[in-house]
Order: sequence, then structure tokens, then C-alpha cells
Amino acid sequence: MSDFLSEGLGPSQKGEARGPRRSERKSRGSKIDHTGTGADSITDTGAGTAAGTDTAADLCDPVVGMAFVIRPAELADLERLESLIAQVQAGITSLAIDRDTLRQKIETSAASFAAEIHGAGSEDYFFVLADDDVQKVAGMCAVRAAVGLKDPFYSYRIGTVVHASKELNVHRAHPALYLSNDYTGCTELTSLFLSPAHRGKGLGTLLSKSRLLFIAEFPARFADKVIAEIRGVSDDEGRSPFWNGLGQHFFSMDFPTADHLVGTGHKSFIAELMPKHAIYVLFLPEDAREAIGKPHPNSKKALEMLEGEGFRYETYVDIFDGGPTVECRRNDIHAVRASRRRTARIGALENPVRCLLANTKLQDFRCSIGNARLDGADGVTLDPEMARAIRIKEGDLVRVLEL
Repeated sequence: MSDFLSEGLGPSQKGEARGPRRSERKSRGSKIDHTGTGADSITDTGAGTAAGTDTAADLCDPVVGMAFVIRPAELADLERLESLIAQVQAGITSLAIDRDTLRQKIETSAASFAAEIHGAGSEDYFFVLADDDVQKVAGMCAVRAAVGLKDPFYSYRIGTVVHASKELNVHRAHPALYLSNDYTGCTELTSLFLSPAHRGKGLGTLLSKSRLLFIAEFPARFADKVIAEIRGVSDDEGRSPFWNGLGQHFFSMDFPTADHLVGTGHKSFIAELMPKHAIYVLFLPEDAREAIGKPHPNSKKALEMLEGEGFRYETYVDIFDGGPTVECRRNDIHAVRASRRRTARIGALENPVRCLLANTKLQDFRCSIGNARLDGADGVTLDPEMARAIRIKEGDLVRVLEL
């Protein structure tokens, strides 16, 4: 976007990186707000995303305690997830869902984990941040294996239109928005949200990066490119300057209503009503222009974390709020490259290091954050509590990412 600073598109984010939002938007995508990327019908935004999701957590503080683990969502989590989602603000489509949609989300995820597949398809993997000892769910995140295969996945691509006249010695280049399905088939980080009561404890790091370890462990289930939609600019009432300057003229509804419709799976109106021709950015109101490619203040931590993993903004933005979409080749993601399998030993820890630790099981996936000792090139020692939390026995393989 640095090419378009003179046209009022906001600060340059080119070369930078919405846990989750939209539902293939759901026809869009899924945003990440972070408290985690991305901000899908709870399916961002991730992101996100997410991520995608709501308000900024301190993603770098040390974890207090080690009771929480990331695991696949279960139907037994339904009521606790409803309570968690009730804390989400407007603007996070992937979390704007009712009980039936949430139940379907969990069932789809369970089927995805159980499926024997050898390539990215329409699978959705839905995770919770849980302390099962006290029956608590403090966060959620998801990964969509490939967007746009069932419903079109829309973005705006920022391009350039040139008008020139030799006779008048005029040469003008104008940024324009082009409706695009370019991300069809990409994996999306989505539906990232951390309870406000658990922010600032390092759990955002676990929530966000656990999905990357899952991708690293099961790469054949995901696409070569991974994206996250980051939540765009909106106020406390859910009003989006980008939507007000563009979208509402085609949809005749406010932003929270449109966002909710997409989040609950009512998405056919997008293809029916979206403008099909290039939209000149200079015709938009100033506040709408300035919102293009900008993250919501509550999503900046998520964006920074994704940038640290290698995600970059490549001039694609959300069609509803103008938030940036970031992307990275799967095998170039830092957590994918840097994590490795090690053989577990259980015992006392001497000279431990901080790590993200995950088992290598598919349906029984567990991931947590804590101390471990790296033993040579291929070993790792866990304390008994960590081993129990991620369901590891002596001699099992553990995927380890040193933090």
C-alpha cells in the first residue's frame, strides 16, 4: 500500500504481515482480532485473522500456571463456548454465530479430524483453549484447510488504473479495488478469541501458535499458502468507515447486520449485490480511504505476531471493513520451519527453556506452553505435569518449538 500513500490509503503495510473472520466470507473469510489472526462463520483471522476476534492480549507475557491446553473442540464444550462468544464484540464475523451454527461447527470439525485425507479440502479444524480440570474454556481458534471450495471467498485486490494523454501531457495513476477470488484454495487461520479475563498471561501466544504446530505436524492436510484476515477499523458501536463509504451503498444495511448474516451462513447476498467492476479509491470518503489495509487497534498485537511468523500484506483487503489480509507460504512460516519432533523423556528439569509443546496425534491433539529441557539434537525432557497435560508417555514423539 506504500504505492498509494498519496491517495490516502493509510500507512504502508507492504512487506508486513484477521484466530480468525469470515465464513468463506463464509463467502468472505474469517478474521483475526487476537486476542488473537484472521478474526467464517465461526469460521479468521483467523487472523488473523484472525484472527480472528477481539481486543488485544499481551501475546508475549509469560504464562501463569500451566493448566490450559489447546485441544479439538467437543460438543461437551458447547455451553462454555456460548458463554465465551457472548464476550465478542461486533466486527468479528467468524464468531457471530448462534447455538445451532456453533454445534454444526463442532461437528464439522470432529469429522475433519476423523477424515483420512491427503490434501487440503473443505475441512475445518476447531480448537479450544481449555482447563479440563475445572471445566473451563478460555479461548478458541480454528484453521480452515482450503477456502472458497464450497462458497466463493471474496477479497478486494488493490490495483492501479492509469489514465494518460500525450496531447495534454497528463499521466495519472489511481488505486482501485477489484473484487477477487484469488485466495481460493488457500488455508486460513481463523476464529481466534481469548477471554478478556485471561489476557496478559501469555496464553495468546499458545492460542495463536498452536495452530501452526498442528499445520507443521500434518502438512498434507493444508495448502501451500496460508492466509489470515485481520479485523479492520470500526468503532465501539461496530460502525466501519470503509463499510459506510462503500458497502452500505450496495447492501442497504449496517455493518453489524451484514457481518452477522455472513457469520451465521446467510451469504448468497454477497455475490448477488457486490459491485463487479473496479472501484476508484479516490471516489470514497476520506475516512474510508484511510481505513483500507489498516488493522483495528485491538488487532495490532495479532498482526505483529503474524508478521513475526513471516506473514506479509500483499494489497488484499476485506470486502466489508477493509482490514488487511496477510499471507505466507506454509513451509516458510517460522513455527513450521523451526519446530521439530523430539523423543520425550519424563523427569526433573535442569536448565529448562520456554517451549511450545505438542503431541503428534491427530484427533487427540494437545498443545501447551511451558518449560522443557532440550536433550541433544533429538530429545526433550518434560516434567510429569506437562506430559500429562499433552498426553505424552516416555518415548513418545513431541513437536517442540523453542520460544
